[in-house]
Amino acid sequence: MRTLIVGDIHGALLALEQVLQRAMIQDDDFLIFLGDYADGWSQTPELLDFLIEYKEKHHCLFLRGNHDALCLDFLLGKPMDSMWRLHGGKATEKAYETVSSQRKEKHIAFLSDLQNYYIDSKNRLFLHAGFTNLRGIAYEHFQEMFYWDRTLWELAQSVTLPPSSPQYPHRLSIYTHIYIGHTPTTRLGTDKPLTFNGVTNVDTGAAFKGRITIMDIDTGSYWQSDPVYTLYPEEKGRNV
Repeated sequence: MRTLIVGDIHGALLALEQVLQRAMIQDDDFLIFLGDYADGWSQTPELLDFLIEYKEKHHCLFLRGNHDALCLDFLLGKPMDSMWRLHGGKATEKAYETVSSQRKEKHIAFLSDLQNYYIDSKNRLFLHAGFTNLRGIAYEHFQEMFYWDRTLWELAQSVTLPPSSPQYPHRLSIYTHIYIGHTPTTRLGTDKPLTFNGVTNVDTGAAFKGRITIMDIDTGSYWQSDPVYTLYPEEKGRNV
């Protein structure tokens, strides 16, 4: 059995289907989706339909991303500001103009049931963004940090001390390994997954000019879609 992590998708169903095929998903694979299913490309409703059906046939765990929390607010009828629309929400808003109330209710249920984090039997932590409490996720005062924080990734990039050093940040040593998305690796000039100090980031910029990534966490092997924008030539995604 493989444990596979799936990076940020942002409404790009075509790219997700492509990378799932390339990873040759097996019946006994365990897929951990790291969040951000919504906002960006035009297929957020179709993507959520796909994931709801996919989990009935495969062993999956779905984590909450910040855009999923925002999409849920939108579907619940909460007022949405212009910043959300600027950062991918406009495509989601337009896509739902023709979606029935019955489909929306299914999407609301799916988004409401997302988990904030997961820790496996090897003390590996999986979450969308990060955490801020120096004692770990169990002590985090603000649950939103699990899908909004960027300081964990910034810390992982900046530390040059060896793990054996007394000054090595405790936040990076609590868990055997940490897997996240949220901050595109394309900001560091690559559309490949990156690892710093025990933190692996598989958000490879699908919302922009990058790809969707699936990684086997035990071997480090990974598969990627084509650059997502090439699959949606009439759209801009979050490249606005």
